[in-house]
Amino acid sequence: MRNGPADRFEAHRAHLRAVAYRMLGSLPEAEDAVQETWLRLSRIDADEVDNLAAWLRTVVSRVCLDVLRHRRVRREDTVEHLPDTPADDDPAMEAVLADSVGRALLVVLDTLTPAERVAFVLHDTFAVPFDRIAPIVGRSTATTKKLASRARLKVRGTSAPPEAELGRHRHVVDAFLAAARLGDFDALIAVLDPDVVRRADPAALPPGAATEVRGASAVARETVVLTANARHAATALVDGRVGIVVAPRGRLRFVLTVTVRHDRIAAYEVIADPARLRRLDIAVLGDL
Repeated sequence: MRNGPADRFEAHRAHLRAVAYRMLGSLPEAEDAVQETWLRLSRIDADEVDNLAAWLRTVVSRVCLDVLRHRRVRREDTVEHLPDTPADDDPAMEAVLADSVGRALLVVLDTLTPAERVAFVLHDTFAVPFDRIAPIVGRSTATTKKLASRARLKVRGTSAPPEAELGRHRHVVDAFLAAARLGDFDALIAVLDPDVVRRADPAALPPGAATEVRGASAVARETVVLTANARHAATALVDGRVGIVVAPRGRLRFVLTVTVRHDRIAAYEVIADPARLRRLDIAVLGDL
């Protein structure tokens, strides 16, 4: 039947998936949330819903909030935790989504409380008024505004070097990442200090690799070998400085803290230890 509930739902599916993906950071989980939203719609008379778009967005948001709360409980029950990567039905599509949303943003969103994440995503990304978000998260409108404000501070970071310095450092780190993605040895040499030092947690390295490597040639050679990791990397603000997050499908695996001197990378450390990762203050780099 044309224009029936299924047809009307399909008209909103792409938007619902976009909302769910930003809230959950996982395509399979987002698809499950959208499917659950359809099941709930199928149990009611859709013709009695005045604003179907708003109703569907509210339902998918509540489903996502439940998923986030259960996920948080599971993490709190785990002493040592690396963000898990769910089974992925379509890794190519998930990679496209992660790039479109921003890997660094997905990493930071994963540090928010469930209510903060829902409030921030709905208001700052989809312009949903706070009085409509409040019933979803079970808070007053004023408290919901505070949730989104706290989330915004975490996303943007609270401290950073002067903008001019930040811009120069970002240019250097971006050049390093671009060269790493291409496996371009000469371009890597050009952006690395001759005496550069690379340190790394053992968990970030292939078996038998040295935890410390010195010299531009040695570091560049290693980087060329590990080009695959660079495809999942993005610049971010790490403890107030320009760094790199490596996040396949938006799930944090490694962080690179980077030292830039005289417009070259003088040192960087690859952090993979879960306890160390949790202590890092990661934020999104805005447009400079």
